[in-house]
Amino acid sequence: MSKAEQGRYVILGGIDGILAVLGGVIGASTAGTAYHGVVHVGIGVAIALAITNGIGSYLAESTVEYAKLAEKERPLLRRLTGTKIETRTRRKIYLDSITHGGSSFAGSLIPILPFVFMTSGALWVSIVASLAALVTLGIYSGKLSGQSVVASVVKMIVLGILVVVLVTLVGGN
Repeated sequence: MSKAEQGRYVILGGIDGILAVLGGVIGASTAGTAYHGVVHVGIGVAIALAITNGIGSYLAESTVEYAKLAEKERPLLRRLTGTKIETRTRRKIYLDSITHGGSSFAGSLIPILPFVFMTSGALWVSIVASLAALVTLGIYSGKLSGQSVVASVVKMIVLGILVVVLVTLVGGN
């Protein structure tokens, strides 16, 4: 499996984890939820997101990778079950699923942790830490793709700000 393929799931999972949980944290925090309640909301979203992204990747990758395997089998007029090719396919599916789910969970921790360690100002620290993590993902994405690192970082920041603004507007604050 290529570095770019694996990186795709690190980036996808990281973005999902950071921004989905940041949205939940902003919503819970601006609704007046106590810090420990915000942490519980964040952890709940983090667990659900890791499971759904991991299993979702498993299901989607299984479909795509086994379809590719079937295409290889047609001209051979035989099944590739139990071969090295099928083993590599299965390993790729598992690795992609674990990477996506794990990256989702890891990213989810970023907006939650300020509420664990702080008694005031955690929301702003959470937003800043999340945007900083998105900058890191933007740098990684730009370098991995061979594209402009600056453009990748700007896209990530815009996405983060969009989530912060929309969730805040919907929450009425």
